[in-house]
Amino acid sequence: MSSIPAKDWKSVWELLTSGIRDYVRKNGFTDVVLGLSGGMDSALVAALAVDALGKDHVHGVMMPSPWSSEGSITDSEALAANLGMETFTVPISPMMEAFEKALAPAFAGRERDVTEENIQSRIRGVIMMSFSNKFHWMLLATGNKSEVAAGYCTMYGDTCGGLAPIADLYKTEVYQLAQWFNEREGMCAIPQNIFDKAPSAELRPGQKDQDSLPEYDMLDSILHALIEESKRAEDIDLPGVTPEDVNRVQSLMRRSAFKRLQLPPLLPVGNHAFGVHVHM
Repeated sequence: MSSIPAKDWKSVWELLTSGIRDYVRKNGFTDVVLGLSGGMDSALVAALAVDALGKDHVHGVMMPSPWSSEGSITDSEALAANLGMETFTVPISPMMEAFEKALAPAFAGRERDVTEENIQSRIRGVIMMSFSNKFHWMLLATGNKSEVAAGYCTMYGDTCGGLAPIADLYKTEVYQLAQWFNEREGMCAIPQNIFDKAPSAELRPGQKDQDSLPEYDMLDSILHALIEESKRAEDIDLPGVTPEDVNRVQSLMRRSAFKRLQLPPLLPVGNHAFGVHVHM
């Protein structure tokens, strides 16, 4: 289990919803749009936005690819129905094929790798920014602090947005806040299947977040010690965590520092948030 101290989730919820409402309105928007992946991060951001702005002012976009699981669509649809928000579906397979065809001569003889995965994310970023431009809706980025800290995000892809509401919450905290919300609602407004399935960006067949990252309980405990507690790597002593684990996480943080300089503004819930803070 993560060693991060529990927060007052009611206060965190109120801080985030008021922050979304104030920032969106002060910047001349009435509505927001976000990508719905069927995962927990986008589910929580959608719930926060509906609470902050009202269901008629929140719009979700599903962008299935050849690697999307059935649940990425059905879970998103169930979430949207529970929250009462509008959704659109824009399949991205034709766009992926067009990019691969255009790049094929330059990439001839090279294996598929993270390049193609990032193209998929960036296609989605273009689609989301198109919705934002066309309808004058602020785009909400859905990344969390664990991903931001470890660099598990795509520049000009899932980092697109005018505001990143949960970018100061670790992944394990995202689940805790989502559970608090469901308890407040007295129902699984965020469907139970979203809690149960393994986190995945679905950028290749069978991909899971833990293919590239340590388990989130471990990752978040190490990140909390490095960031919130300002500990040196050699001073971190956590159950089940080796010095190699700590050094790996610290290396991920260092290698991805340049990405954090280009993130959307975020709503701070602690004292060590990355990037530009929205003052509330």
